[in-house]
Amino acid sequence: MSEFKIPTEMVELPSKGLLYPEGNPLREGKVEMKYMTAKEEDILTNQSYIKQGTVLDKLIQSLIVTKVDYNDLIIGDKNALMVASRILGYGKDYDFVYDGESYVIDLSILDNKPFDESLITEGVNEFAFTLPNSGNLITFKILTAGDDKKIDAELAGLKKINKDSSPELSTRLKYIITSINGDREIKSIREFVDNNLLARDSRLLREYIRKVQPDVDLTFISNSGEEVAVPINLSFFWPDA
Repeated sequence: MSEFKIPTEMVELPSKGLLYPEGNPLREGKVEMKYMTAKEEDILTNQSYIKQGTVLDKLIQSLIVTKVDYNDLIIGDKNALMVASRILGYGKDYDFVYDGESYVIDLSILDNKPFDESLITEGVNEFAFTLPNSGNLITFKILTAGDDKKIDAELAGLKKINKDSSPELSTRLKYIITSINGDREIKSIREFVDNNLLARDSRLLREYIRKVQPDVDLTFISNSGEEVAVPINLSFFWPDA
């Protein structure tokens, strides 16, 4: 029997690989991905994965050809691979409805968001920020796919204890912040977020993270002239849904 070769594409990472340490394949700043097959369509319709909320992670991992640790991917790079997965599966044109109007976006022309490379120490996923109101100096990291899994697991555990609990924002900050005034103890960071992080500082920190975080630009201009995010909903990977 002849061997069938599935076509592949190289996907540029928004981070350019700058946040990954030497020796990590992601440091190359690009990932090879294959076109979607019936195997991946089975993943998309796997009810167990859908219920667990892992279906997109399973899909992207199945399409990646380069030998990488998926958990190492920073969120912005994972977003770029998600868009690439959609293109490799169902093409570049994405039809959706926003505010009652129909749009068609060419996903292949989405740009990566610009970021200030001078703020990065190559190979180190850590940034410094002084909280404007309290004056505390913190360091923080850009979350990875692995961090997201840990956060989801922690939130699920908290939900079992208290079904009305919804501490997603504070939980994410506990994983984002890596030190406070030089103190890297996890216990200190968690206590600081719960008891000492001012709401004003929290908002300004999140705004700063959005500015420095490499990511794919998922915005478009609506017919009313408003800049809004491309909706990632059921039809993104299930065009016929």
